[in-house]
Amino acid sequence: MVNRDKIMGGLWGAIVGDALGVPVEFQSRAERKKDPVTGMRGKGTFNLPAGSWSDDSSLMLCTVEGLLGGLDTGNISRLFVRWLKDGYWTPFGYAFDVGHTTAKAIKMIDSGIEPELAGGNEERDNGNGSLMRILPVGIRYADLPVAELLANVHKASSLTHRHSRSQMACGFYCLMTNPLLKGATPQDAYLYAVKQFKENYAKCPYAYEFAHFERILSGDVGSLPERKIKSSGYVIYTLEASIWCLLNSHSFSEAVLKAVNLGEDTDTTGIVTGGLAGIYYGLEAIPQEWLDTIVRKDEISELFERFCDSITSKAGKLA
Repeated sequence: MVNRDKIMGGLWGAIVGDALGVPVEFQSRAERKKDPVTGMRGKGTFNLPAGSWSDDSSLMLCTVEGLLGGLDTGNISRLFVRWLKDGYWTPFGYAFDVGHTTAKAIKMIDSGIEPELAGGNEERDNGNGSLMRILPVGIRYADLPVAELLANVHKASSLTHRHSRSQMACGFYCLMTNPLLKGATPQDAYLYAVKQFKENYAKCPYAYEFAHFERILSGDVGSLPERKIKSSGYVIYTLEASIWCLLNSHSFSEAVLKAVNLGEDTDTTGIVTGGLAGIYYGLEAIPQEWLDTIVRKDEISELFERFCDSITSKAGKLA
């Protein structure tokens, strides 16, 4: 039986993590040491009110809506186009801080290319633009056999990021959501993902990418010192940083604040960490004052309720 509090915790945790990071995006770790983020703040990098969220949440919300009737990449991609062109699922009616790889892929979809062939497939296309929005896929299909779960994750990633490395990073992240939804500890969820990752990606073309996941697959990424954790927009760094923050925290707040205060790509490290931490600690662990600050909170809440209801009809009554 799926736990509704954990699903809601993951979804809201992601939005909150993003919103905490938006005002300080692109700022260095040294700047965060001098002026650490301790709660929702406004202005900053994009001169927006507190509780504003970025393209990360926008695309995650489009994914949530697109999954209401099941995985239809055509439907999800149409929502992505609406976001980029018309400001759909944005805080204030316009898209901002759009990644180059993501924008290029969505423009190709709009021009008529098959959605699952739109994502970049070059070495340089391994930014974190699909990892930041993949959580709803991991949640909705957590109960599938691992191979089927990963196939769905790869399809969703390919809309903007089609390189094997990006698909695998999204796969690892979603492998962690399964045990977390069932109540596993972060360490156990991490080790489960390592095991399943090694078993399911031990074939071409994925096996060629294993070297890039070496630190994660060691099973010991949580013991690395902070100075070894990077927080740029590279998908491997974002995945490593988010797992590290989860494993080195004892509350939702500590995890997401640790993520944001790493500096650089703060909104994405925040949303990816917030999704995992939100599932583990649950909705009740997210500070209410942070939730109340989120722009368009009521509309987001309605969408999340519909998403949970869609899982109810698919998998039986939620706890």
